[in-house]
Amino acid sequence: MRNAEISKILYEIGAFLEMQNIPFKPRAYEKVAEVMEELEEEAGDIYQRGGLTALGKIPGVGVSIAEKIEELLKTGRLKYYEDLKKKTPVDLSGLASVPGLGPKNIKKLYEKLGIKNLSDLEKAARAGKIGKIEGFGAKTEENILAGIEFLKTSGSRFVLGFLKSRVRELEARLKKLKEVERVNVAGSIRRSKETIGDVDILVTSQKPALVMDFFVSQPGISRVVAHGDTKSSVRLENGLEMDLRVVPEESYGAALLYFTGSKDHNVALREIAIKKGCKLNEYGLFKKEKNRDVAVAGKTEEEVYEKLGLSYIEPEMRENLGEVEAAAKGNLPDIIKYGSLKGDLQTQSDWTDGANSIYDMALKAESTGLQYMAVTDHTKRLAMANGLDEKRIVKQWAEIDKVNTKLRAKNSKLKVLKGTECDILKDGTLDLPDKILSKLDVVGVSVHSYFNLDEKTQTNRVLRALSNHNVDILFHPTGRIINKRGAINLNMDEVIKAAKKLGKILEVDAFPDRSDLKDEYIKKCVQVGVKMAIDSDAHSIQHFEYLEYGISQARRGWAEKKDIINAWPLEKMLGFIKH
Repeated sequence: MRNAEISKILYEIGAFLEMQNIPFKPRAYEKVAEVMEELEEEAGDIYQRGGLTALGKIPGVGVSIAEKIEELLKTGRLKYYEDLKKKTPVDLSGLASVPGLGPKNIKKLYEKLGIKNLSDLEKAARAGKIGKIEGFGAKTEENILAGIEFLKTSGSRFVLGFLKSRVRELEARLKKLKEVERVNVAGSIRRSKETIGDVDILVTSQKPALVMDFFVSQPGISRVVAHGDTKSSVRLENGLEMDLRVVPEESYGAALLYFTGSKDHNVALREIAIKKGCKLNEYGLFKKEKNRDVAVAGKTEEEVYEKLGLSYIEPEMRENLGEVEAAAKGNLPDIIKYGSLKGDLQTQSDWTDGANSIYDMALKAESTGLQYMAVTDHTKRLAMANGLDEKRIVKQWAEIDKVNTKLRAKNSKLKVLKGTECDILKDGTLDLPDKILSKLDVVGVSVHSYFNLDEKTQTNRVLRALSNHNVDILFHPTGRIINKRGAINLNMDEVIKAAKKLGKILEVDAFPDRSDLKDEYIKKCVQVGVKMAIDSDAHSIQHFEYLEYGISQARRGWAEKKDIINAWPLEKMLGFIKH
């Protein structure tokens, strides 16, 4: 049993316990589920190496949960979980995917209307039955139907950051095969799209049959869709489809260009080729000579672009949104490079809903190459996350001082900053007073409630929060969670305009299912000179790796290093936001 399956079961145990109003335990299971989801090593491998003792060293895992993970690994089942499901036999993950539908409401819908799954939920909502239940109402019923429609349109794609490690595992295994000479993942993964529909992998090999046999025998495959000499397709147990193609060495660059896409980018390149009297396809760039096609480029992408009279275009920019024209003129932006970040300005610790201590988060941040990190735990309105009030945040400052002293004692160069993720209240005021906010190094604000306000009201709410002179950054500005919740009704043009006028920072939240700002808004920020911060939104030490996806998103929006404040040294960054 893989970590993702164990994580899902632990999440559901927490939800079932919440239905029963059991205190503390639900959050404990939820925290371990989050850790399992992001664990770099499979729990099965950890158990084989060290048994229960090794499982108990996973953050948040006590004796009871370790025993349950052991039972899952040994038998593939968990009696405790099955007993909980019998009490409330519902499709918990399916129903919980509807925005705003938590465990207690799911239980109430089951008890009052016998709703077990999304189909039952939709039928009851369309029949007007849900609005009649105490605590729901017509507006909730309307929101449930809107949530179901959202799931129908968004649920067929996979979040890039939650799958890329799995794809990289396969890529690494292919690279180790002596029969494989070159290997690249292409498609929307290479372009770093927020979500992907499938995976395209290209290799060169003199023995393609052996490579294909290896590919279709990978662990985690539920079905071999096709098994050929130079192309095979498989479907993983989570529904993701993967294609592997073996292409000739002389065509590898052209094939990589073609299968990376986007379709619109490729069409633009083909049109340029035609104007030059050439033909471009996945086999190469060809010129007609004496009634036959002669290859003029194809081995590398770089030579194809060069022969077309273009500068090399980074994969993240290939969407036919002006990059081809810019490449023809030689004025493509020098987009931010991976590994450029010096700090992370949004992290959560175990003072609220994070899984790790401030000190452990700092050590991990340093190990990833960062020079500074802001602790931005939630504020008191977010009671479910144990948000900080005025007294607790002052106590946290003392803890941060101790952590910095401890870091200096070990000659660490990392600096922990005092920050907050302060809730924006319904009227646009903030969840902490100015006397507290004024003493912080980094003040981030965010929307965590009243998602369904109309555009004018929601926009004015956010603009009022930004007008507070203590506020530095608007965290995850649109509030979306990919495949789970759409963006709030926000006029982003007005928000970007206000950020420019007020000197505020807009965040590129790197957590994979947020990826917020979207690339189109990043591009607008770049055009008008609004600075941004790329943050992990880390809730555990494993989450710092998500910074990569924030950089990907910024690259898709044509952002340069000068546009990202936490790519700057600490003093320059602090000087900018406090100025």
